[in-house]
Amino acid sequence: MTTSTDTEGSGASMAERGMGFGLRALNRLAGSDLLDRIRLRKQVERALFQGTKNGFRSATAAGRTFKAAQQLGKPARQKRGKSAGLFDLGPDDEQQMFQEAGRAFAADKIRPAAHDADDARTTPPELLGEAVELGVNMLGVPEELGGVMHEQSAVTSILIGEALAHGDMGIAYAALAPGAVATAIGLWGSAEQEATYLPAFTGEDVPAAALAILEPRPLFDPLQLETTARKKGDEWVLSGAKSLLARATECELFVIAAEAEGIGPALFVVESGAKGLAVEDEPAMGLRPAATGRLLIDDLKLPAGALLGGEGAEAKDYVECVNRARLAWCGLATGAAQAVLDYVIPYVNDRQAFGEPISNRQGVAFVVSDIGIESEGMRLATYRAASRADRGEKFAREAAIARRLCAVKGMETGSQGVQLLGGHGFVKEHPVERWYRDLRAAGVMEGALLV
Repeated sequence: MTTSTDTEGSGASMAERGMGFGLRALNRLAGSDLLDRIRLRKQVERALFQGTKNGFRSATAAGRTFKAAQQLGKPARQKRGKSAGLFDLGPDDEQQMFQEAGRAFAADKIRPAAHDADDARTTPPELLGEAVELGVNMLGVPEELGGVMHEQSAVTSILIGEALAHGDMGIAYAALAPGAVATAIGLWGSAEQEATYLPAFTGEDVPAAALAILEPRPLFDPLQLETTARKKGDEWVLSGAKSLLARATECELFVIAAEAEGIGPALFVVESGAKGLAVEDEPAMGLRPAATGRLLIDDLKLPAGALLGGEGAEAKDYVECVNRARLAWCGLATGAAQAVLDYVIPYVNDRQAFGEPISNRQGVAFVVSDIGIESEGMRLATYRAASRADRGEKFAREAAIARRLCAVKGMETGSQGVQLLGGHGFVKEHPVERWYRDLRAAGVMEGALLV
């Protein structure tokens, strides 16, 4: 897990460091079978190499037919990680491979497309396809079903989310959203649910999917859901609404949170096209490339098997889901905050006022220092919580600390970035106004992503 807060993400420094990153990664991974297991050696090497170079409502999308590819005797689960007994924040080889590939992809492909994607409120399909090639949606899939990680990978997910958000937070959200559904099913799904849905996330044609927790109301509390699931014979009947789902009109699969009769907050797996589901456009202040939309649920009838985890579903699984989702947003906020820092440092050094760089003024230098300090705190708090989650230790307290820190300091970082650029911070010629809008999502979003 990296703790770097230098300016690796800026254009010039990325180009300077890119060749070193690529060569180190390839040397380390020469003896690793990970790239061969996930059939991504050529794609990742290409990504590393490129990084070294300079109110309408409609029915939900008609989705594919999901069928069990194999029968599992019991749910497949990734193993818990083990503590080495040392406070070690260094990523292992596999983590660094994903991190460096993500950084190169963000710098070479995401950052140049971000401005137009924000204006168009959509992420180019080719970017989503290349993100699939990097394997970002299969980290939570057990190996028995085509996954790539031996152990749970919250930290790896954080590293990838941070890297992609350094390019653009909205595009990162659009690219990572399907993986949240795969991770939820991999963590808490029944054997039948895993066999039916997870193989679709390990191929090239990954379905658009959404983890739907947030509801369109003020002061939303994810543990006090207004979306309900009542028992009616052998069926569940869901009613309610969900907000700010990435690529909502394209989604083929949903995992929906609802207050389940006799259980409490629970998750349900729902295929698109079901009677009782509808979507409408929901433009937001930030995260615009994710094409956010609202999901409307009206007396949606589901079989008993739609409950995530089946009869063994527990409310504590949902609470863990909320905490893991909050960490995912912390990862994106950390990446975007680092992008602000990497952008303002060269700006204040180059910008002249009264015959000298404005960075010579203490009022400017102290603000830049504060951004660096707070972004490092955000990063370390997030890594700590994610590492405890991977080892199966309690992490609710650590997740709450990371969430609060990223929500408050991430928002302040976006505002300070705009302020440091003065009038330039208010116009779209510079990306800080977009990062300011995106960073506010860290304190608003619930669910949607998962580590």
